[in-house]
Amino acid sequence: MKSDRLLSILLLLQTRGLVPATELAERLEVSVRTIYRDVEALSASGVPVYAERGRRGGIALLPGFRTDVTGLTADEARALFVLAAQGAHAALGLDAALGSALRKVMAALPAPHRPAAELTSRRILVDPARWMSGPQPVVDVAELHDAVFADRRLRLSYRHSGTQTPRTYIVDPYGLVVKAGVWYLVADRDGVPRLFRADRVRRAALTDDPVVRRPGVELADLWDALRRQVEERPGDVRLRVRVHRSRLDLFVRLHAGALTGEPWPEGQEERASAEGQGDWVRAELAVDSVEWARSLLSFGPNLEVLSPPQARTVLARHAAAVVALYGEAGAEQGVEGKDSRGGPGRCRLPYGASRGPRAT
Repeated sequence: MKSDRLLSILLLLQTRGLVPATELAERLEVSVRTIYRDVEALSASGVPVYAERGRRGGIALLPGFRTDVTGLTADEARALFVLAAQGAHAALGLDAALGSALRKVMAALPAPHRPAAELTSRRILVDPARWMSGPQPVVDVAELHDAVFADRRLRLSYRHSGTQTPRTYIVDPYGLVVKAGVWYLVADRDGVPRLFRADRVRRAALTDDPVVRRPGVELADLWDALRRQVEERPGDVRLRVRVHRSRLDLFVRLHAGALTGEPWPEGQEERASAEGQGDWVRAELAVDSVEWARSLLSFGPNLEVLSPPQARTVLARHAAAVVALYGEAGAEQGVEGKDSRGGPGRCRLPYGASRGPRAT
């Protein structure tokens, strides 16, 4: 509605100052012409708004003008109390501030909306941590938080994945992003955008040099580009596998990012729905190297790699190493080996222990 759009323009100008008409149009999903008509409507209603022409121009309110807009709709009030990442506030040392802010918002809400807002905070809970992700390392995000607001270059001592010795970089920070409970610093290194996991930062120190950010580049734009690089990274190796239906859900959940498409029934070349046809389905994975295939050993006999042959060789080598490791121990205890008489070994279980689930 036009009234909502006029209010949105007023709030944006009040919080941002001078805002280009093109940015207002993009944010509110209307044309630039519509924005200028709305500005005229605001001016006619007594709001001291004006437009500046030129490359650095835009729309702004006269200095010192403020308006108190406290009327929230019921949905807006409820939305404020669904805060998706309590852990993020704790990491930044803002838990107490969050609680205080919500109490102030509650006090400012129109009386009819307060019960719904309070009930929302009791009925909706968002936990950003993934299942079985293990305890997250303690990360001093507050130090990085201060650094991204200082507008100075940052000296990082950073340990890359798979290495033990940290390396030192001078970076230009854009901001922090938390994804699934993991914090990332988004920064330029030598003018190229990079992601740095906060839990791998050994030391961070501000330099005396001012930060150098590329004109017109915002944190959200950089994060979107970097995220797509990670998620859409092309795999150089295509693995063809067959998976037993009893493990299909787990397989898809663990390796959805590497799947090139939906699994399909075994015996069919076309990729149709895999629902309810046979005990096995086939799938294709795009991965970085054939060595990646060893991660599939956890599925045991419920998954077979069909191609390429090099991946089967990798699996065979690692499977043989596992058999050698546990086969020796088993032989000593009479498990999966030969006993002292040269016959098949037997498992020596404690009295009363079950040998495994019975078929039903």
